[in-house]
Amino acid sequence: MLPALQPILHPPDRSVHRHRGAAAAFALALFGCPLAAHAQDAVQPAAPPAKAAQPDLSGPIGFEADGIAYDSDAETVTATGNVILRREGQSVRADAVTWNRTTGQIVATGNIRFVDADGNQLFTDKVELTDELKAGAMENMLLALREGGRLVAAKGERAADGTVLLSNAAYSACAVEDSDGCPRNPSWRITAKRVIYDPAQKRVRFTGARLELFGVRLLPLPGLVVTTDGRAVSGLLIPDVRLSASNGVEFSDTYYLRLADNRDIAVTGYVYTGALPMVSAQYRALSTTGAYQVTGYATRSKRISVAGAAGGNQETDFRGYFFANGKFQLSPHWSITGSARISSDRTFLRRYDISRDDRLRSMIDVERMDDTSYLSIAGWATQTLRVGDRQGQVPLALPVIDYRRRIAGPVLGGKIELQANSLAITRTSGQDTQRAFASARWDLRRLTRMGQEVTLTGLVRGDVYHSDENALTATAIYRGNPGWQTRALATAAVDVKWPLIGSFAGGTQVLTPRFQLVASPQVSNLSVPNEDARAIDLEDSNLFALNRFPGYDRIENNFRVTYGLDYSVRGSKVSADFNIGQSYRLTNQSVIFPDGTGLSDKVSDVVGRSEVRFKDFVKLTHKFRLDKDSFAIRRNEIDATIGSRSTYVQVGYLKLNRDINTVEDLSDREELRLAGRLRVARYWSVFGSTIVDLTSGNEDPLSTSDGFDPIRHRLGVAYDDDCLSFAVTWRRDYQPTGDARRGNTFLFRLAFRNLGV
Repeated sequence: MLPALQPILHPPDRSVHRHRGAAAAFALALFGCPLAAHAQDAVQPAAPPAKAAQPDLSGPIGFEADGIAYDSDAETVTATGNVILRREGQSVRADAVTWNRTTGQIVATGNIRFVDADGNQLFTDKVELTDELKAGAMENMLLALREGGRLVAAKGERAADGTVLLSNAAYSACAVEDSDGCPRNPSWRITAKRVIYDPAQKRVRFTGARLELFGVRLLPLPGLVVTTDGRAVSGLLIPDVRLSASNGVEFSDTYYLRLADNRDIAVTGYVYTGALPMVSAQYRALSTTGAYQVTGYATRSKRISVAGAAGGNQETDFRGYFFANGKFQLSPHWSITGSARISSDRTFLRRYDISRDDRLRSMIDVERMDDTSYLSIAGWATQTLRVGDRQGQVPLALPVIDYRRRIAGPVLGGKIELQANSLAITRTSGQDTQRAFASARWDLRRLTRMGQEVTLTGLVRGDVYHSDENALTATAIYRGNPGWQTRALATAAVDVKWPLIGSFAGGTQVLTPRFQLVASPQVSNLSVPNEDARAIDLEDSNLFALNRFPGYDRIENNFRVTYGLDYSVRGSKVSADFNIGQSYRLTNQSVIFPDGTGLSDKVSDVVGRSEVRFKDFVKLTHKFRLDKDSFAIRRNEIDATIGSRSTYVQVGYLKLNRDINTVEDLSDREELRLAGRLRVARYWSVFGSTIVDLTSGNEDPLSTSDGFDPIRHRLGVAYDDDCLSFAVTWRRDYQPTGDARRGNTFLFRLAFRNLGV
């Protein structure tokens, strides 16, 4: 008797589910006729086994059965009735199992369910097994992969090398039964005359495969490979087809090459009727310390200069785009993050529909973090793609150094944070600026007996600036004085919140009045350059900030009082948050806020925010700013989503009516964004979106919009079921830029679940 097989007699295991006729049920859906006359039970993929390491396949096989018989003459052992064989990570269930003690062959018959170490399930009427539980010859088999695909074949044989050869096979990732248990035709299936199933390599290779979609036989699929453990394999992917005004008909396909478990590369070729071909490649890698990817596009095509020449002169040039990013955790404290984006010209990304960004940012950042300190040494570079912008005026920030440390113990009952920061900005044809400062901030937070939350804050800071070629900055208030400049600032603040909690309509409501007093002596602002505090606007997010200017280059001084009210309610179905506030300056000293920002007068404008949710069906956010004198709406921003995942509408509206015409960073605009999806059948839906520029010359004298200027819209129809997704989309662009023409683009998308081509 072989030591690998150790019979164990147990009472019948009534918890084992009897999968009768599983192969027949699947074959009825894939082939249109049953392979065996059994009841048609649903087949569900087994859950992946929980294991920390590869299973030991050399250990003993344990089994249990209702009964067992020994034939000493034939040297066979036969187990019958709910027979279960188990080896680490694998199991076989059958009506009967016969083991030949001389040859080591195991033959299982009747309602067989074989589960391998990866969680794939094999259902068949008869199978030959080795004493290592490796499947051999099979009849009427169904292979249910852990990843969801199912493979059925009339016959299978095990070759000498361990592979299983299947004849007249069909594969699909679609469900073959509906919710009521009735057979249903799959959306797609793959038929093949011959299939090679390699359990050792954990892959299924098809020969003579063809794709059938909704019962219609379509294109052949040479070289089709499906893995049984869900990993990616090398091969061609599903091609893309689109039609655009800039390039005509586009056909693209990608070859995916898996170099190792942690590295791969994808190479894509593009063919156009209206342009020369293009090629792109993406390389990805994962290491023990981090991950990174590198992507590149390259072609030669005619481009139209956007430098300002009327009509545009066409030039045939090399054109391309490079994008790379990654992050590495060098130690528990040190990490490095980087990205690079470079385009050959300003219209390449738009023409080939790669991206619609108008700026490409590249950066590198080395960081160190622990419980009490943070250090960042970074650099930033930007390539502008905007028509009319001068690249020489775009800054290069290198280095940008920021260091912060919290003092471990309390000082005067509060916490102290120290900060040191430096910045160097260089322009090839513009102003250069260097800045450094050091600061210390003290915060003390206390709760009173009546429930008020009181926070005391003190801040001191010293700055050093150096700049040259200041006259090259177009906006005078941003220039500062050339040469060396210094300044010192101090700020003290007290912030009081008083949350009042109570019940409301079966839920909870919280009303929180808030009061803040900030004192900051007059400092020199216009003598130093302004590089990072330009886009100033009063809103709910900065109402109670110590400095309402963004960045560090401008400081809000004088004495002010800020007051507001927060209200929130939480119910079983509805939740809502509201806040409103305003500030009042206690002195008559002049300020440097431009008119229209809401902060230039002694009394500020009124700002607020509302957010309402109803289950997962409604989400509404509204932000506003009201003129303190006329109550005119200076900022009106609405974002709303209504509906379910299958049917919804999204609305976005923004209007800035600040009447600021002297600063380019604070221009007014009005914009409408709409998007939605409507489910029209179980699997069918229509979708669309649009962006409209509503800005007129009255709002922005530099705007070329007539008050209703569409930017782009799209409209499409989609089909999505459990294993198939496809969509046809029409998009129209209204804003031409160089060789990125205005016009229509049609895109066809097709995706199959668990299928790599």
